[in-house]
Amino acid sequence: MESIDPATGRALPSDAIQRVLFVAGLVHVYNIPPMTPGKGHVAASWTADGNKRQIFTARLRVIETAVPVPGTDGEEKVKTDIVLEDSSNGQLFAAAPYTAQAIVEPVSDSSRFFALRVQDEAGRKATLGVGFEERSEAFDFGVSLQEAQKTLGWSSQGGGPGKKPAAAEQKDNAEKRDLSLKEGETITINLPGRFGRRKPDTPSVSSSASLSSFSLPPPPSSSSSSSSSSSASASASALRSPGILPPPPSASSVRQKRLSAQQLGFDDGKFGEFA
Repeated sequence: MESIDPATGRALPSDAIQRVLFVAGLVHVYNIPPMTPGKGHVAASWTADGNKRQIFTARLRVIETAVPVPGTDGEEKVKTDIVLEDSSNGQLFAAAPYTAQAIVEPVSDSSRFFALRVQDEAGRKATLGVGFEERSEAFDFGVSLQEAQKTLGWSSQGGGPGKKPAAAEQKDNAEKRDLSLKEGETITINLPGRFGRRKPDTPSVSSSASLSSFSLPPPPSSSSSSSSSSSASASASALRSPGILPPPPSASSVRQKRLSAQQLGFDDGKFGEFA
C-alpha cells in the first residue's frame, strides 16, 4: 500500500515507514478566540453560548513518519504530524506538523481541551480548539506526544524535527571508551596524611617538670630529726626570753604552794569552819 504524507497528502517513498501513535475516533473542533494574556486558553469560552464556536467533529490521529535519507548508511529523517480527518471518509481536514512543543497547548481550566496550531501546505497557520469527550483519551493523547518527543530527540525545553541516524548512533556507542577494569588490573588510592595511623605523642620535659611539683617529699632522716628537735628546744628557750610572758602554772604546783589555815595562825573551829 502506498504511504501518504499526512501533512501534504503527497505520496511517500516506498521505503518510508509510518507508525500511528494515537487515534481518537471523535473529537470536537472549535474556532477559538485569541489567548488571554496571563490566563492562557480558557475552554469555558469555547463551549459558551450553546457551543456556537464548534465547527467540526473529526477523527484525530498522531502519525510518526520515518523517511530514509538518500546517500547515507541507514540514516532516517523522522517527523510527527497531528491530523484531523473526516471520520466518515478519512479526508484530511487540517494537519499540525509537530515541530515544537508549543504546537499543542493545554487549556487552563480543563484537562480534556487543547489548543492546536495547524498549518496548511502553503504555510498558513491557524489555532483551533480540540476537545475530547473522555479524560482517558486526553491522557493517552498527552502520552503519545511524550513518546514522539523522545523519538525526535527533543530536550525538556522543546526542539525541532529530529533525525534518527541508526547506523551513526551504533557507531558512536561502539566508540565509547571502555573504562572497566580488565583482569589483573588494580587501582591504587593515595589517601591524605590525616587519614593515616596517628603517631603516639611523646611527653615533653616541661610536662614532666610540672608533674613533679605535685609529688610528696621523702620522709626525714635521723640526722634531720635530731636537728629538728634541737631547733624545737631553741624555740622553747626563745619563748622564755624577757620579752615574752611565761606560761601559766599547773594545778599541782598551785596545790603545793597553798598554805593551810594552821600555818597561817588559825585554829580549826568546832564545827570545822576552817579547814
